[in-house]
This record gives sequence, C-alpha cells and structure tokens, in this order.
Amino acid sequence: MPFKKPVQKFNAAINAVELGVGEKKIVLGGQNVMPFYTFDNAIENPPRIGVEISDLGFEDQVPGIRDFYAGCKTVADMAKKAAELEDVDFVCIRLDSADPNGENAPVADCVETARAVSEAIDKPLVIIGCDNDEKDAQLFEKVADALQGKNALYLSAKEENYKSIAAAVGLAYGQKVGAESSVDLNLAKQLNVLISQIGVDAKNIVMNIGTAASGYGFEYVISTLDRVNSAALSQNDAMLQMPIITPVSSETWAVKESTATEEDMPQWGSAETRGISMEVTTAVAVLASGSSAVILRHPTSIKTVAKLIKELI
Repeated sequence: MPFKKPVQKFNAAINAVELGVGEKKIVLGGQNVMPFYTFDNAIENPPRIGVEISDLGFEDQVPGIRDFYAGCKTVADMAKKAAELEDVDFVCIRLDSADPNGENAPVADCVETARAVSEAIDKPLVIIGCDNDEKDAQLFEKVADALQGKNALYLSAKEENYKSIAAAVGLAYGQKVGAESSVDLNLAKQLNVLISQIGVDAKNIVMNIGTAASGYGFEYVISTLDRVNSAALSQNDAMLQMPIITPVSSETWAVKESTATEEDMPQWGSAETRGISMEVTTAVAVLASGSSAVILRHPTSIKTVAKLIKELI
C-alpha cells in the first residue's frame, strides 16, 4: 500500500502585515502552516530579508561590509546602495547617533536622516532607534510624523515606552508598530495585548520577541519561537498571530566569534568568515523556527540566506 502523508491543517493563520507602498511593498506573515511546510500548504509570502545600515556608518566593520559602501558620502547613499542588493526586500536604518550615551544627536537631525533614507529608496523601510527607551519614544513620534504615508515599521515598542510609541506610530500616523519583548512567550503576548488595548489594530503589529547569536543561550530563543508559532496556529491565539521579525545582525556581529581579531585568535581563521557564519547560522535557525523576516548586514550572508529560502519555498 502506498504511503500517503497526512496533511497538517490549522484553522488559524499568522496575520498578513503589509510594509511599504507601491510596487516594492511586501507582506510579512499570512501563512497557516509551520515554517517551510510547503508540503502541507502553499506559503504565499516567503520569509523576507532586510539589510541593516547605521547612521554612524561602517568604518569599524569587516572589509566585506565596509568596502561594499565605499564611496557613499551620506546615509541616504548607503541606503540606496543597500536597496540595490538583489535579494533584499527592505532596508533597516539604525539611528545609533541618537544614543544619549554616544553622540546624542538631536531628534531633528535623526528625522532628517530618516527622511532622506526614505526618499532614496523604493523598498519598505524599517526603523530602529538607539535602544534608549526615552529617546526612542521621542524619536519615533517625530520620524513617524515626517514619514506619513510610507507605511514603515518601527522597532521597537517595549513595555517601558509602548504607550507613547504605539499611540504615535500606530494611531496618530497609521504605520506599523514593532512590539519587542525578551524571549518569553508570556511577555510577548502581554505586550501585544497592551498595544491592542490602546487601539492599535493587531494586524498592524509585528513582533520582535528577541534573539541571541547562535550558541549564546540560543536554544531558548528557538524554543520560544516554536512555542509562539504553535500557540498562534494550533491554539488560534489571536494575541500571538503577529508575524515575527528578528534583528539578527546586531547580535551576531557583536559576539567574540565575530569580533576577535585573527592576531588574537589565529586558530579561528578569518574574522570576516566567522562573522558571516554566525549571521547565516542564526538567521537560518530563526527562520526555520517561525520568524517571518530577518535583518542582516553582510552582503554574502544576505545572498546565502536568500538562496536557502528560494530552495525551500
């Protein structure tokens, strides 16, 4: 008797969240099967890849990243170059200069940077702040005002500042809210509930449940992704059906395997190769566990992960 594989069907689906406008707009989520389970049902919206740039530039990065942006005189030039990468679906700008413990750039200057980046590209835009809760709340409100109609995603609203960010980004200016929690299903759900309670449509929320570089408590990241995805589909939990975006690059390029010089660790080989390996390994794992999008930095990492997605979808 021939084997007939049973089809796993769910009466629920991950929310489909649209980013950007025009011909290059994308959709995150929308699937009602486990990650890459195309044998159970077609996945209309494949996982998406974003490229990360910083308004501080990349002079301190490995040659493959630094050289890629050689000749770019402004952040907008970098964004345009990044958007031209064949496998990139969206551009992510980190407004690192706003950090009060760093350059402490004025909010107005960061707004102009974000505006220039938005005008330089025709792909969707994701905006990350400086990881200072108070400054990010001020920053996102002003940037969302300046970029009305761009349908950008803002990462992230946290428990400490979600009221002001979600109200400005999601309600006042009708853009997409990123809800950031700390690798915990219950915390992710609680934050989604809180943001929804102030009036933001659940279908305008994207989750960032947190991540780590592969090997750094990463099994907990994977188990949390699995549990969130399972609850969303198997239990039809509406407060966990938001698509997940994972900023991989900021974690993987900061660990010792990526930062240790070849002089300090000659037995480890090329620092750049190590960093690419960390970025690719982490990205592939979170995608296989339920993330709908990853943010990467190195062109080689982007090309490699894109190839995998195309092979599996």
